[in-house]
Amino acid sequence: MNISYNWLRDYVNGLPEPKALAAALTSTGLECDTVEEVESIRGGLRGLVVGRVLTCEAHPDSDHLHITTVDLGQADGPVQIVCGAPNVAAGQAVIVATVGTVLYDGDNEFKIKKSKIRGVESFGMICAEDEIGVGTAHDGIIVIPDDKAPAPGTPAAEFFGLESDYVLEVDLTPNRIDGASHYGVARDWAAKASLEGIDARLHRPEGLDPATLPAGKAVKVTVADPADCPRYAGLTIRGVKVAESPKWLRDRLTAIGQRPINNIVDITNYILHSFCQPLHCFDLSKVKGEEIVVKTMPAGTKFVTLDGVERTLHERDLMICNSEEPMCLAGIFGGLDSGVTESATDIFLESACFNPTTIRKAARRHGLNTDASFRFERGVDPNGCMYALMVAAKMITELAGGEICGPAVDLYPSPVEPKAVELSFDDINRLVGAEIPAEKVRAILSSLEINIESEENGTMILRIPTYRVDVTRPCDVIEEILRIYGYNNVGFTDHVNSSLSYKTRTDLANALTAKVLDRLAAQGFYEILNNSLTSTSYYPAAETGATWPIEKCVKLLNPLSSDLGVMRQTLLFGGLEVISHNVNRRNGDLMLVEQGNVYTFNPDAQSTPEQPLAPYSEASRLALWLTGDVRGASWLGAAEPATIYHLRAYVEGALATLGLDASKLTLNVTSDRPDIYSAEITLTTRSGKTIGHMGLLNPELTARFDIERPVMFAELDRDAIVRLVEKHNVTFTPVAKTQPVRRDLALLLDSDVTFAKVEAVVARSERKLLRGVELFDVYEGKNLPEGKKSYAIAITLQDTERTLQDKQIDAVMTKVIANLRKELGAELR
Repeated sequence: MNISYNWLRDYVNGLPEPKALAAALTSTGLECDTVEEVESIRGGLRGLVVGRVLTCEAHPDSDHLHITTVDLGQADGPVQIVCGAPNVAAGQAVIVATVGTVLYDGDNEFKIKKSKIRGVESFGMICAEDEIGVGTAHDGIIVIPDDKAPAPGTPAAEFFGLESDYVLEVDLTPNRIDGASHYGVARDWAAKASLEGIDARLHRPEGLDPATLPAGKAVKVTVADPADCPRYAGLTIRGVKVAESPKWLRDRLTAIGQRPINNIVDITNYILHSFCQPLHCFDLSKVKGEEIVVKTMPAGTKFVTLDGVERTLHERDLMICNSEEPMCLAGIFGGLDSGVTESATDIFLESACFNPTTIRKAARRHGLNTDASFRFERGVDPNGCMYALMVAAKMITELAGGEICGPAVDLYPSPVEPKAVELSFDDINRLVGAEIPAEKVRAILSSLEINIESEENGTMILRIPTYRVDVTRPCDVIEEILRIYGYNNVGFTDHVNSSLSYKTRTDLANALTAKVLDRLAAQGFYEILNNSLTSTSYYPAAETGATWPIEKCVKLLNPLSSDLGVMRQTLLFGGLEVISHNVNRRNGDLMLVEQGNVYTFNPDAQSTPEQPLAPYSEASRLALWLTGDVRGASWLGAAEPATIYHLRAYVEGALATLGLDASKLTLNVTSDRPDIYSAEITLTTRSGKTIGHMGLLNPELTARFDIERPVMFAELDRDAIVRLVEKHNVTFTPVAKTQPVRRDLALLLDSDVTFAKVEAVVARSERKLLRGVELFDVYEGKNLPEGKKSYAIAITLQDTERTLQDKQIDAVMTKVIANLRKELGAELR
């Protein structure tokens, strides 16, 4: 939110320079990110001065140029300037751009230089209004009347009363809607300054007195449900003249990034940013029946908003209607025909307080976020509606004329009273951790407009102003006291309280994950981080046989959009979004990893008072994606495309980092998830517990993300892996004193026999001496019987204590061969 420094000075005195003010506000909780200088006229009229034309003669080589001498108040005398304006004459006071001055024309700029114009030297430029940004006229130069002309050499910025402004960008926290206005920021500064002995008095402009408004033909107003609109105030003004706003008002709005429109609309925007009270102004000629009705409309009603978009209304959308049709989305956005244009003469000015929940839900449903909805969603002060209305009405009568037709409408059936909070000085000191003097506490409360209703035995009964919707408990008041007192003023004592903290499973899981991520990063993986909220379109219905059906998604009650409508059941789709984004930008060789939580809803589980979240579960996953080439082409060889074998190697390496031997896991080729994988491997423990899946993604799935190349994906159950690692004891084995022995076998096997089965048989045949089994050749085709294939495997044996004898080796190999024949039907080639 942008705050104008000059605007703040309208409401509080004693402001320090802008950067010091930003630091002071940050210390009170209104964090100021940046402070930028804003010029009402680009360039600030630097280099432009008032001059007096001494002589003016026709140019000998031109029928429209003049040669002038101009007194600029310089010690070295007047300067010669060639001027083409038809109205230049001797004796005039003019505005001159001296040599070196930079002038601006939109986004373009040009520098005034010493030049020759048709053979005559010129040392500057006598300016017209549009050339320096003080007006739009270009029919001649600016001529200053003699009775207003200052001495030659006076800076033009001084003559025009030009002053720079500074804009503070305030980063509001969601609870501090009271700071979403210039007066709110001034109020915080005044509270801080008063504690430091600075005379920083607040002053608010006076509005009209509702009790003295003249009677007239006023608009009738009806509110259907006060729960949706706790207060609705309005005023009819007839005979206004819609025109351009005065310069001071345009400058105020322009400084904070608002575009001036006309005097009526600009006043409503000015009040919003001054006092955090959104207003809306209706052209009475478009209010049918001159009647305002605040109500909801039937579901499906069509309504065109100010931006020209036709919207379909929800049955809970609160509307401002006339006697026949809706005119405005209450508290959010006006209708196409409800605004005030130059043709308007009679207006109705609205100042209301709407239910925050009603406004927030309607704004989300229609994808709208306006200055008004931002404030109504967080809660505006219902007791400030009439004041803002009266100030706006006074400004309108002063700047646009018109006659007020009272009385003012004020529908406020249940006035909101200041909340009562009981607070003791002991509670303050206990929670702060330091003793704040009672007098200082009282002074802070007074500066924050928190009234001390009574005080007895160190306990106060406080009344909280209604604009502080977030202050409802004693701890909230203590926070208010502390932010004004200053967090930095709470010192440290010599006594330190500490407690021992033991590592939990969460600490172990995070440490193990960090090890895996470090290893993968060293291998070329990039870690990604995706939103836990994802699109509902990724999860089809259960009847389609989907692995992750929409029925098992944790759905948001009030999503920002369908693209963020559910919590993810898997990390897969976020990674595919990342791959698609990169592939579309010519970065197609990707190795990605993500660690994150997934969420599931079990529709069969029932909530109970003891377990209200029984249907919901949260789990942690580790996912890897490979696509493109794992190694690019070079003089060493051709490019190496990513395959499922690369993925398996990375997964097994990651598990090995945690001390899990992949040989102790079972890898099964399955087809349980055809909607996800076209080739799938399931990782299970010996007890049958599944710890992950990996494989080649189904091309139909990747095509939905505009990915045409193969993508390998693995998703591991991080929680299950941590439980396995907890039971795993790392032991030390000294380096063997003996040499390993290798024996090769060439086996003829059925085509459906996998190497995993061969490896398992060999492992069961010899547990003590076996050190490894490797597949180093596979052959299928010519010279082999139909349905057969050939495996060449290497078996490594070793005894760590003594050298193996041929008799021992032959016995082991005989047993291995016998078991391969018996269990797999293998034949030696």
